[in-house]
Amino acid sequence: MTTSKSGFDLTRLPDARVAALAESLTPEERRILLHQGTERAGCGVFLDNKQPGTYVCRLCGLPLYKSTAKFHSGTGWPSFFEAFDPQHVAEITDTSHGMRRVEIRCARCDGHLGHVFDDGPPPTHQRHCLNSASLAFVDEGQPFAPKS
Repeated sequence: MTTSKSGFDLTRLPDARVAALAESLTPEERRILLHQGTERAGCGVFLDNKQPGTYVCRLCGLPLYKSTAKFHSGTGWPSFFEAFDPQHVAEITDTSHGMRRVEIRCARCDGHLGHVFDDGPPPTHQRHCLNSASLAFVDEGQPFAPKS
């Protein structure tokens, strides 16, 4: 078992388990999480969420971003300046669409989250630009329930 510094199991979920978890997703969530899709700007349910809590992977429940790291980027997607735990977000070089960007995925289930850019606010100067369809929200004080 691989455990993150924040104490969460990062053992890669088997493909069969990912497929089973994906059965509960809508077609749009499957397109985004499993096939590296992107939702339209300005339409995500978490774009304007200002509640205290933690954003978790919609597919496997791994904590990804704290609400305290969220900021208004003006891009039309929820944006964060740092991850809940850097080990929870995997970075992959993406050269599609004629440019070089860094794709971010859940480290546990490999679900597509969005992209990270170097134009965010201090202290990290990063902008983790997320698809709302890749996320679920856990209110502050509520327990996390990662799916295994």
